[in-house]
Amino acid sequence: MIKVRIPTPLRPLTKGQGEVEIAAGSILDLIENLNAAHPGIKARLCDDSGELRRFVNIYVNEEDIRFLKGKDTSLNAGDEVSIVPAIAGGR
Repeated sequence: MIKVRIPTPLRPLTKGQGEVEIAAGSILDLIENLNAAHPGIKARLCDDSGELRRFVNIYVNEEDIRFLKGKDTSLNAGDEVSIVPAIAGGR
């Protein structure tokens, strides 16, 4: 199982849970299985073409998937995935 850290804005979709466990072999599988368990979450993470939204960052064991294989990044039992919404700042 993969431990997934859910950011506060998405917790209403996971009934308030800050962490969930999902079986998955890749980030793509994880998104699909997460959506099956918590309907609506994929729409918040991916655009209409299925690509990750620009403001969504996903980390596997603290490594940004953009520097790995993106949605094709492999996952192994015991991995920890963090979903982190980008935060805009400035004036």
